[in-house]
Amino acid sequence: MKAAFILGTRPEIIKLFPVIREHVRREIPFAIIHTNQHYSLEMDAVFFQQLHLPPADYNLGVGSGTQGEQIGRMCERLESVLSELKPDVVYVEGDTNSVLAGALIASRMDIPVAHVEAGLRSYDRRMPEEFNRIFADHLSEYLFAPTDRAKQILLGEGFAESGIFVTGNTIVDAVDEVSSLAAELKPVKERWGVGKGGYLLVTLHRAENVDHASILRPIIEAIEELSTKLALPALYPVHPRTSKRLIEFGISLKEPFVELEALDYVSFVQLERQARLVITDSGGVQEEACILGVPCITVRLKTERPETVEVGANLVTGVGKEAIIAGAEKMIDKSTGWTNPFGDGKAGERIVDIVMERQTGGRSLP
Repeated sequence: MKAAFILGTRPEIIKLFPVIREHVRREIPFAIIHTNQHYSLEMDAVFFQQLHLPPADYNLGVGSGTQGEQIGRMCERLESVLSELKPDVVYVEGDTNSVLAGALIASRMDIPVAHVEAGLRSYDRRMPEEFNRIFADHLSEYLFAPTDRAKQILLGEGFAESGIFVTGNTIVDAVDEVSSLAAELKPVKERWGVGKGGYLLVTLHRAENVDHASILRPIIEAIEELSTKLALPALYPVHPRTSKRLIEFGISLKEPFVELEALDYVSFVQLERQARLVITDSGGVQEEACILGVPCITVRLKTERPETVEVGANLVTGVGKEAIIAGAEKMIDKSTGWTNPFGDGKAGERIVDIVMERQTGGRSLP
């Protein structure tokens, strides 16, 4: 059996890492196809190096563009690569344009698609990711649901139970691995001049937030006011998309913001572990904060990770200034004794077990 992993962004690398690692451990042949949807040394290559993953076998060089442009270029180039590779299964993860293009071309070529993190729904149609994840689910033969809630969503939408597998979330596997690496770094105090619990950690990148000055400005103002009131600096590794919009809208990040360069994932997890509060619009960061026992607020209208809210780790505030401040003040001293709802850190093993069983009919590889 030979597998192909199609990925294009840092979150996909992070969450497919445990599955790739299992293929390496079991000596199952595979190829990594990087669409180049997003690419930077800090976000991609360094992560491969830190986790001792092999580099991508193919880089499609798709680059930035509108959703239609990106998906069109990906589909054209993926068809050629998959025709050459002839894999027995294609793995995709999450809800990016790379996921949709990979699932579409693989399914059209009659290659089974394994969708890692299937069944998530925000029910917010403003998010292009919502369409991507729904279409990817419908194109996939293997639906790897991270939680029972995700499985119930898929069943409710008419998916056959025989194709749904609750495995836990691979982010737990990744965070467990990366946390041990983060513990080996220089202390946060030495690197950024702040101690444990002495700062807020901020991430903002979603188009529905940062592409509109009328939404982005109040979010920034809320964090400034909150940070000043609490006397906690707001450490903010600014996403390239957000940086561009801040300049375009004439929004400056003043003290108490501390603008950081792009961070490798191990360094980011180190900052997450020791933050007093995480403020984010990222789905993955919501999960990571929950797993690491750090309170979080999500500056969005809805979340596709409701499990984080149910266990008390996360609060969805909306995007209004006063609501963000009120939500942060509610969560800042939140007790962190919640139970991680995303599994035991063995999702990668389960996923490969299931694929191998189905693809080889239970036969051992030669």
